[in-house]
Amino acid sequence: MSKSTTPRGQRTVARHGRLRTLSPASQIMRAVAVGLAVLLVSGFGVGAYALYDLSSSFTADAVELKGQPAVPPDIGELKGGVNLLLVGTDECEPDFASLFGDRCTGADSGDSLNDVNMLVHISDEPRRVTVISFPRDLMVPIPSCTDKDGTQHSAMSKQQINSAFYYGGLSCVVDTISKLSGLEIPFAAKVSFGGVINITDAIGGVDVCIANGIKDPYTGIDWPAGTRTVVGLDALQFLRTRHGVGDGGDLGRISNQQQYMSRLANKLKSQEVLSNPATLYKLASTALRNVDPSTSLTNPLTLVQIASAVKDVPFNEIVFIQYPTFTDSADPNRVVPDYDAADTLWAALAANQPLQLSGNLSDGDGVVVDENAQPAPTDTASPAPTDSAAPTPEPSASAITLPSEIAGQTAAQATCSNGNVR
Repeated sequence: MSKSTTPRGQRTVARHGRLRTLSPASQIMRAVAVGLAVLLVSGFGVGAYALYDLSSSFTADAVELKGQPAVPPDIGELKGGVNLLLVGTDECEPDFASLFGDRCTGADSGDSLNDVNMLVHISDEPRRVTVISFPRDLMVPIPSCTDKDGTQHSAMSKQQINSAFYYGGLSCVVDTISKLSGLEIPFAAKVSFGGVINITDAIGGVDVCIANGIKDPYTGIDWPAGTRTVVGLDALQFLRTRHGVGDGGDLGRISNQQQYMSRLANKLKSQEVLSNPATLYKLASTALRNVDPSTSLTNPLTLVQIASAVKDVPFNEIVFIQYPTFTDSADPNRVVPDYDAADTLWAALAANQPLQLSGNLSDGDGVVVDENAQPAPTDTASPAPTDSAAPTPEPSASAITLPSEIAGQTAAQATCSNGNVR
């Protein structure tokens, strides 16, 4: 887990026992969210023609965010940077329900939980990208929200973050994380089942590194150490595995997913993908057909502007961060916010300063440095560090060094899964 301390005094609000079980359905949502996050942060510039062609399916289920401010016609006018929340939900859709057994046949099969929460921050000029992953087991205040049936739920002082969608849909998740971070979040998207399979298939798979073998009966993985190309269901299983990497917890899985995100970002920016219009279009259509956006994202030009804003960001300034936590003293299987460490992060983003990581790659020991990695091209990345606690390469401007309590990596760093088979 993470370090332990006595959290700030908060009243625990009871929630049904099913929140304690991470189903295969919720795991696939992590995979889909990871794929969409990489599409947005890796410099994946899709032509406007593709976005216009796909806009009807993309806007059909658009969601109005609570207190949604007017969005400027040019994202460059959003002073202080651009914030976009990506939410992956655990839900049973007809096309995928047969894959998830009891999860999609039981009494709670109609419910949805936000088991993936990724806040993507794109800084003002010069452009940098920070992706903050919030653990599904994080206990936080949830504001008053209205659910899909029109029922208004009272504010709660301490609740598992992945119940926010249940209480009020995408808007409630945005409001929860906005209040937790102190950031205005004008853009959001909910991702649905199956996207990761189609995304990895569309680009011919992603090469991931396994430092130690992975054996996980919950996902069916029994893979030896080495480089492995994950495609389709294999990619899904790799992103689902929790028991097979690190300490077997959610924090280790987050860092293993960040390895995938980094390697997918490199794949998407390779000439193998960028020089193939058919592949780019297929990637765009896969992402957009699996997304329910906020109404602020339904203008195709806005998507083009966001893609354009990040297309030239160097890999060492694309930073994947685990939101800092303490173990919850009330429940060792839950975590609570480390507000002091997080405040340093939010202040750095507000000041538009580059980030320097000083902590571990993973709070849950999910990855280690790839000692055999070749140096990355100098125009997009710096060489990988030599040990798991090494700082990231120096950004191009004076940076704020984040507290050691904040774990993460850059897209320039090559890491490997720290599997459970030694």
